[in-house]
Amino acid sequence: MKASWTLYLNDIKNIGRNWVAAVLIGGLILLPSLYAWLNIEASMDPYGQTDHIPIAIVNEDEGAVIRDQSIHVGNDIVASLKENKTMDWHFVSRETAMDKLKYGDYYAAIIVPSNFSKKLGSVISDHPEKANVEYYVNEKLNAIAPKITEKGASVIVQQISNNFISTVNGIIFELFNEIGIELEENLPDIEKFESYIFTLEENLPEIYKVVNDTTKDAEYAEQLIHKAQGIIPKINDASSNGIQIIDHSSQLLQEAEVRMDEIVPQIDKELVKIQSLLASTNKFVKNIDTAILNQPERNQISDAINEQVNNSLQSIENITETLTQLHLQINPNGQENAEVPNGRESIDGIFGEIERIKQNLYELQGQANEQDTFLEEKQKEVDGWLSTIAEKTEMANAQIDTFIKDYNERIKPAVNEKVNNAKKTLAQARQILSSIQSTIPEVEKMLSRTENNLSKGKDTLRYVSKEFPYVNDKVNELAERLRNIQEEADINEIIQLLQNNPEAERGFFAEPVVLKEYKLFSIPNYGTGMTPFYTVLSIWVGCLLLISLLSTEVHQNEVYSGRTIYFGRMFTFLTLGFFQTIIVTLGDVFILPVEISEPFWFVVFGLLCSLVFIMIVYTLVSVFGNVGKALAIILLVLQIAGSGGTYPVVLLPEFFQIINPFLPFTYAISLMREAVGGIIWEKVINDVLFLILFGLIALVLGGFLKETINKQTDKLKEKSKESGLFH
Repeated sequence: MKASWTLYLNDIKNIGRNWVAAVLIGGLILLPSLYAWLNIEASMDPYGQTDHIPIAIVNEDEGAVIRDQSIHVGNDIVASLKENKTMDWHFVSRETAMDKLKYGDYYAAIIVPSNFSKKLGSVISDHPEKANVEYYVNEKLNAIAPKITEKGASVIVQQISNNFISTVNGIIFELFNEIGIELEENLPDIEKFESYIFTLEENLPEIYKVVNDTTKDAEYAEQLIHKAQGIIPKINDASSNGIQIIDHSSQLLQEAEVRMDEIVPQIDKELVKIQSLLASTNKFVKNIDTAILNQPERNQISDAINEQVNNSLQSIENITETLTQLHLQINPNGQENAEVPNGRESIDGIFGEIERIKQNLYELQGQANEQDTFLEEKQKEVDGWLSTIAEKTEMANAQIDTFIKDYNERIKPAVNEKVNNAKKTLAQARQILSSIQSTIPEVEKMLSRTENNLSKGKDTLRYVSKEFPYVNDKVNELAERLRNIQEEADINEIIQLLQNNPEAERGFFAEPVVLKEYKLFSIPNYGTGMTPFYTVLSIWVGCLLLISLLSTEVHQNEVYSGRTIYFGRMFTFLTLGFFQTIIVTLGDVFILPVEISEPFWFVVFGLLCSLVFIMIVYTLVSVFGNVGKALAIILLVLQIAGSGGTYPVVLLPEFFQIINPFLPFTYAISLMREAVGGIIWEKVINDVLFLILFGLIALVLGGFLKETINKQTDKLKEKSKESGLFH
């Protein structure tokens, strides 16, 4: 080991003595740092310059009219993109866009078709159509640019979708708001409707019974209508006969009225005559002097009285006959007239009064005939008899006066009034019968219509009865649903939900989900995230540069063993690798805008990676020569792709997933990430142990197998030198 240490010190002295060697070594130390810094700087914000990527925008949208309102989404997109500086938008025609896209002047073209607004507006139709945005990209130009332009196109589509959803939901919730207000206003009616449904459900059996009963009643009513239609002709005949009878009765009353006009003067004349005769009789009786009466005088008195009485009786008979004729005129054929009952009673009363007068006259006549016998036998009672005769005559006279007065004041006006009433009644009866007769055709039409309606009604009732089970099921189902709704939701809560603020709901649906990000280990930018990979890569590249320019063998006259050369020259490589790592890690911390959580450990972990990488690369070249250099380069390529430095391991091909655990880069990058994002010491220890394991394998290979392997590879080296292509 002492010889190895001496060899190392000689290398350091030689570098210090030879300025050319010093310059070359300085370049080797600095060059890996530049590789890391330039790549990290370029990765700081790879999408920050997308505003320099030209993208064509073609607006062919013709707009649309939706419910009397014009919309033009294409113009809205153009207006929005003019304020959007994330891309270099060029607003051109389709021909220009496609032409420049082919020749690489534009990386992509986004075309809004002519029916874009129309298809968006179809959302309110029965068959809504999705609107399309045409996206053309020239992928030949660059591998990353299409992904960036695709992101831009996706942002446009997403923005349109969000605005559309926001607008549509805003309109929907405005309608919901109006519906909620209307529901609240109509809540009593809704509750009443629910009550009606439940009441209807409860009364369905009774309704079914009523429907069946009504069907039977309709059939019975139809039978009654048929009977009525059969009776109508009889009613028509009866009314015609009634009118004829009334006309005949009216004619008889007219004739009776004429007859009364003829009879009344005769009655008045006879009454006056009777009154005059009774007055003369009364006067004659009063003038008789009973004291001087003799037989001849008594005979004269008796004859005079008999003559007066007979004349009065004759007049009374005339009156009776006249009244009898009047009675027959009023009541033809002995029939009663219900309209003039008091007329008959008045005439019957006259007949009774006349009978009493006749009886008094007969008594007066009898007394007059008996006067002779009376005077002879009872001379003394003559005065009394004459007095009685005088009283009878006075009584008859008074009765005649009373009769005349009653006849003039009561009987005659009553008969006239009853005749007039009978005429009016007959006229009204005739008018009623005429009205009935004129109404009969309308009644026939009405019965016919009613019969038709009843027939239709019966059909309807039968249909209702037939469909009632279906209606019954549906009403019960509706009632059950209403009960379920009442159990599951409160209509007041629904109304309150519908009355939410439309603007707030619009904003919600414009961005219903907000990603709230919590960074466990904050990596502020892409460059910081790529720093572990590029730093580890630059350390390995530094090792490759060293073995490319520096020899792993000693070209001096002193003879050293293979193990001495291995360790002595390895110390030199480790020293140079140390400076490379110090420069690159400190440059990452202080020169680049990289935010490293643990700068100290970042440098320490870098030095550990450099130590392990130098041991691996140096051992490969020291043991295998040029073949080792090739192996180191191959190992670099495999580690770039398979270590997970740029892409997650799970996204890599299966081959790289298999070799990933056996690559030094896997643990080196993981260790550096701990320092950049925040240290979890369990992971640090795990990564450090695996790196030390790789270093120990290299030491075992170089320290114990170098001489044995070199004996086998020297022949290969000599043979390759003979070609003149290898050193």
